[in-house]
Amino acid sequence: MASATAPAAAAPTLAPPLQQLRHLAEELRLLLPRVRVGEAQGTTEEFNGEMFWRRLNEAAVTVSREATTLTTVFSQLPLPSPQETQKFCEQVHAAIKAFIAVYCLLPKDQGITLRKLVRGATLDIVDGMAQLVEVLSITPTQSPENNDLISYISVWVACQQMPRMPRDNKAAALLMLTKNVDFVKDAHEEMQRAMEECDPYSGLLNDTDENNSDNHNDEDDVLGFPSNRDLYWSEDDEELIIRCLALVIASKACLKKIRILVAENGKKDQVAQLDDIVDISDEISPSVNDLALSIYPPMCHLTVRINSAKLVSVLKKALEITKASHVNPQPGDSWIPLLINAIDHFMNRIKELTRSELEL
Repeated sequence: MASATAPAAAAPTLAPPLQQLRHLAEELRLLLPRVRVGEAQGTTEEFNGEMFWRRLNEAAVTVSREATTLTTVFSQLPLPSPQETQKFCEQVHAAIKAFIAVYCLLPKDQGITLRKLVRGATLDIVDGMAQLVEVLSITPTQSPENNDLISYISVWVACQQMPRMPRDNKAAALLMLTKNVDFVKDAHEEMQRAMEECDPYSGLLNDTDENNSDNHNDEDDVLGFPSNRDLYWSEDDEELIIRCLALVIASKACLKKIRILVAENGKKDQVAQLDDIVDISDEISPSVNDLALSIYPPMCHLTVRINSAKLVSVLKKALEITKASHVNPQPGDSWIPLLINAIDHFMNRIKELTRSELEL
């Protein structure tokens, strides 16, 4: 006859501490796709912004606290026991999942731009914690000096940014527009410096590079790409660059004007129009970057022409979207047509200077 009392189940054997940390890092990285493509959770309740931001900040504080505890415990010997490590890992995993859960409560109707910013901050926190755990999973005596501290600081900084996040889509739009203005400003200054120095590469290339000039490809010539490694601009190049600089200046003026209109006239409840303005404005910076990169020798005038046309197309679309939106209370204002005319003028000069490329 079997005993009335069954023997107690044997407790599962826990993995060593560092192995548990490596497993935790893998689990945290598996959460990243959910954040990148995750949809906002549907709810019948009206969105409470004040409650959402308070919960998000509280969740960030919890993550920061867990990062501090983990760093303190695992950056020195002796390591915690497997049982203690399990508890630490569970707390970190729970804190990260709780933060993601709060982020998912932000509905799309609060603005795509705002949601993208919060999503980016969430990814920084999750990825930062995964990196910290990975660094700590290396035996302290083997870990490169200060690696754990650097990883901890990245998590801490990401958490500290939460209270400074924009609270509405208008504030988010202004932040993104300001970033775009700064980027275009930097690109313009870099182009100007290159022109003033007259040596775009500032001696970074070795003289031996010139020996490759004979190794050309006929196909490159057909496509309009130079087959030699000229290190300086010709007079024709410099004249073309002047027109490109004018386009970049127009881009900066365009973004600045749009930012001013959003700041002065933007309405928080017009989230869709603000998102449209930010979306098209986000295309200006990469287009400026492509144009700036294409002016360096050896210049391909056809590439410069193509990149200029792409930038002009984006600028015109941005101006038209802004003109038709609520941020432009006076549709008859002449600044938009004047700027479009200036852009067309610069593009026509670029076409004239690159016409010979089309005849090849």
